[in-house]
This record gives sequence, C-alpha cells and structure tokens, in this order.
Amino acid sequence: MRVYWEDTDAGGIVFYANYLKFFERSRTEWLRSLGIEQQRLRQSTGGIFVVTETTVRYHRPARLDDELIVTARLIEKGRASLIIGQTALLKSEHSELSGENQFSDGPPPGELAPSFGERGSAPPKARAAKSVGATLLCEGTIRIGWVEAASLKPARIPANILDRLETKT
Repeated sequence: MRVYWEDTDAGGIVFYANYLKFFERSRTEWLRSLGIEQQRLRQSTGGIFVVTETTVRYHRPARLDDELIVTARLIEKGRASLIIGQTALLKSEHSELSGENQFSDGPPPGELAPSFGERGSAPPKARAAKSVGATLLCEGTIRIGWVEAASLKPARIPANILDRLETKT
C-alpha cells in the first residue's frame, strides 16, 4: 500500500494511529484470501469480528509516498478470539515477496509460533523483514473476538471459520 497525504502529520510522517488502519486493511484481505468475507459472515451467521486488544511497537517512521508491505498471520487461535501478528514494512526498490504470501498465516516450517499469553510481552520481530529485504517500520498483535452482531455479546467462532484457519496453521 502507498502512504498518502491523508496518512501523514504536518511533518510528512505517518501518524501513529494510521498503522492500525493499515493493519485493519491487511487483516481484512488476509481473511478474504482464506474465503472469510466479513459482510457475508454477518449475513449468514449473525456474528462479526471486533478488535478487543492491540499491542503495537514502532521502529521507524513511514513517510509520504512510501510504499509499504503490510502483513498478517495467525499467531493464536481460541474458541472465541484470534491473535493476529502484523507488520508494516518499507518496501525497498529491490524487495519482492520472494514467493511468500504477504498475508502469511504462520511461521516457516519447523519454527514454532511465539506465545503471547503474557501481557506486556513484545510482538516478535517480523520474519517478513528478513525474507523480503524490507525495513521493519511497525509490528504488533491484534486480538479479534467473535461477537453476536445485534447484541455485541461474545460468542464462539463458528466451526467452519476455525476449520478454514486450521488448514492454514
């Protein structure tokens, strides 16, 4: 994605809260790539995902006109919530995804996914930064919970959604 004027502050640097918008877009596209379209889910199940917790660490600023690679991958799956690891990377002129899906859904083969059970624990360094030759700008974890759309009461994630995620972890 490209950094536009509306994403920046007066100094031409991306306003810190806008990384959450970038993460939201990436998460939505990641879910869509798994066949999980949120509007259709609401219509068919009466439920929706909502953000319940975020942890974000900023490393370097993005600037006006920068091209970013924003990733999402499943870190932890529960009955009523998911923890998604996300990164924003500055795309260099020579970087490509080298065969990796920018909506990466897990660690490389043989590498265990880190645990985020403890509050205050820092999100992992993005492996995508190494694999694409891009500069890590921002990383974080986002917990999304499943709720009934009408009442916003917590509920279990439908089995068919968990099954789709199961095949990707």
